[in-house]
Amino acid sequence: MANPLPNQMLRRSFVKTVLRRLIALFTVIGLIYGLIAVVYATKTIFKVKMNYAVVLERFGGVRQAVTDVGWHARLPYFTRIEQEVPLMNQTMQLGGSPAPMRIISKGNVALWTSGVLTYRIRDLHRWAIENLNPLDLLQGDYDGIVKDILQAQVVDRLISDRETIKEAIFTALKSRPINLGGPTIEKKYGVEVVSFVLKETRFGDKLAAASEEKKRRELIAEAENYAADQEASRIRKLYAAYLHGIRDLQQALGHADGSSDTALLEFLTQQKWATAYEKQQQGQNTVVIQNTQGNTPAIALPAFNAAKGPEGGKDGQTAD
Repeated sequence: MANPLPNQMLRRSFVKTVLRRLIALFTVIGLIYGLIAVVYATKTIFKVKMNYAVVLERFGGVRQAVTDVGWHARLPYFTRIEQEVPLMNQTMQLGGSPAPMRIISKGNVALWTSGVLTYRIRDLHRWAIENLNPLDLLQGDYDGIVKDILQAQVVDRLISDRETIKEAIFTALKSRPINLGGPTIEKKYGVEVVSFVLKETRFGDKLAAASEEKKRRELIAEAENYAADQEASRIRKLYAAYLHGIRDLQQALGHADGSSDTALLEFLTQQKWATAYEKQQQGQNTVVIQNTQGNTPAIALPAFNAAKGPEGGKDGQTAD
């Protein structure tokens, strides 16, 4: 019968060998991974993505743009990655924030406005090499041009003629020099101005409420003026019809020349009658004389002189 002791020792030795090899393998893998992680973290090996560029600052201050897509290596401590520049369309908010910006119109009226500029970097050397902090510089020039145009407009145009103002701002951003005889935004930064959108132009809440109240009062005043004009027209027509009726009445009483009759005028004055006027489509004028007091007033006619008309009696008559 074989002794099982040597077999057990062989098995233990095999297990220990396997464990040592596994530990050594894991250690090597960990070291390699750690080295790769350190290299990647320090960006000694870096990647240039599609539509991106990397600006390197080499020892001595020389700056270089790397635009080739793929993996690249640099010397640690002697070079550093200054910035990663996207070459796709980018947006820039008016005032540097999506929140509306306060401006003062030509008529000294406060408004709130916001806008978005879309641009694309075309000349990487001008953008990243010739300009320090190009985003901050572009933001300042962009805000200045837009404010100059907006604040030179009257408030009515800023509210109702936004399309024309938007096109004027786009033209200025694309082709107008920043200063007289200076470069445009495109030439200064090596960018292409793709579009500009004026998102909103509005009054503040308090000013909007005051404007609505002013408009309401103007409408009320306009309605009152219209009603007053209608009343004045009605009174003029009523007055004309009243005079026409009196003239006809005088002629019917025998005064062909339409002259004033003192007795008739006193008679009409004593009667508190209301008149109404109606003009029909056929052009006829009608005078309606009616008693509005609810009782029959006394009628007193002065005596007529026999020389003035045949209607008077011998000694004059008075009717009650």
